[in-house]
Amino acid sequence: MDKSHVYFMTNKNNTVIYIGVTSNLLKRVYQHKTKAFKGFTAKYNCDKLVYFEDFSDINDAIGREKQLKAGNRKRKEDLINKDNPDWNDLSDGWLFYFD
Repeated sequence: MDKSHVYFMTNKNNTVIYIGVTSNLLKRVYQHKTKAFKGFTAKYNCDKLVYFEDFSDINDAIGREKQLKAGNRKRKEDLINKDNPDWNDLSDGWLFYFD
């Protein structure tokens, strides 16, 4: 069973929080880090994964993404601070390999 994910990316100064949803977190984080797409995260240098949640159903992940995007910044920061108080890059040490 494939997992889906809601995730937060930020920049080196933690001033911007981007919320996304994906069915392949490893590949999507790699795309953000390499600026494969010239969108919001490339423009604001959001290449640090600071939070993510797992879901077994993509529709649940999309619903959660909408809920999180509707919230204020403090609620987003509270989620990050609960599990990752130093705002470390959770993808440090990941090996990016794709078939």
